[in-house]
Amino acid sequence: MLPANMHKLTNDEILERADKTRAYFRAAARQMMIDDDLEQALIDIYVPLAACLAGQADDYRQTRVIGVNGAQGSGKSTLCKLLQIVLEEGFAKRVVTFSIDDIYLSRAEREKLASEVHPLLMTRGVPGTHDVELGLQLLTDLRGLEADQTVYIPVFDKAIDDRSPEEDFRQVTGPIDLVLFEGWCVGAKPQREPALSVPVNSLERLEDPDQVWRRYVNKQLDNDYKRLFSEIDFLIMLKIPGMPNVMEWRSKQERKLAETSPGGHKIMDTEALQRFIMHYERLTRAMLAEMPDRAGLVFDLNNSHQIDGVQLNTRNHNAKI
Repeated sequence: MLPANMHKLTNDEILERADKTRAYFRAAARQMMIDDDLEQALIDIYVPLAACLAGQADDYRQTRVIGVNGAQGSGKSTLCKLLQIVLEEGFAKRVVTFSIDDIYLSRAEREKLASEVHPLLMTRGVPGTHDVELGLQLLTDLRGLEADQTVYIPVFDKAIDDRSPEEDFRQVTGPIDLVLFEGWCVGAKPQREPALSVPVNSLERLEDPDQVWRRYVNKQLDNDYKRLFSEIDFLIMLKIPGMPNVMEWRSKQERKLAETSPGGHKIMDTEALQRFIMHYERLTRAMLAEMPDRAGLVFDLNNSHQIDGVQLNTRNHNAKI
């Protein structure tokens, strides 16, 4: 499905790489409770994409940061976990996956923001609720990681809505060829001021009538987050059909979290989930409208949650966003 000039593999080479990774790939899919048969996706998507990214690492001879953007429930984490396996087992690349969720502000820090700026900042997710300086430092450390040097990546526990203790942080040992940096707002740009004045849902209309919250979020995108996202060398977007899919797919994600979380994950009911998603709606709609024209690679998802189209923006192939 990916154009041959992007990955430069023959059909035989694709099948050979798929054979090397298939057992690990299938095991990871089972662990993530993926019911779909991903055999064709391994051949059509994962191996060619891994070849493209491995080629970038070889060409630049330095750690590459690959941004992966997609709305809630679009499959960013799944894509990154399976892609990491293919890169490691099929192309002998050293890879680390790093989510913007890993750098959420602690619960206490968000409580302070909610008190001093706006109550809606208590809810994690939007720009302004992450420790951007920590993210920048992590990317710098991962890029410079030498053999046997170690970096610790924070872990955010969504079950308790707070950062896990340091002893639970992930340990990464260098060197690293590729960083897969994923998140729902990764690569986002600020909106123009006039767009902020019109509420996109009842949450904005009723709980942010003076536009304090949405303007604060937008300002973060225009400052600290701009610096963080400028570290991305190549941007991939998982483009959903529309906002109704977010509710459906995020609901499924909630159920999986409940089934796989060791401490038990409390599922949000429909009303709570709808309200939660409203925090993300403005920026999700904005990214769906403008990001496909500038991301290096766009995967179009259909209503069945399958990739049924690929858009490669050649001019952005190796360029920063």
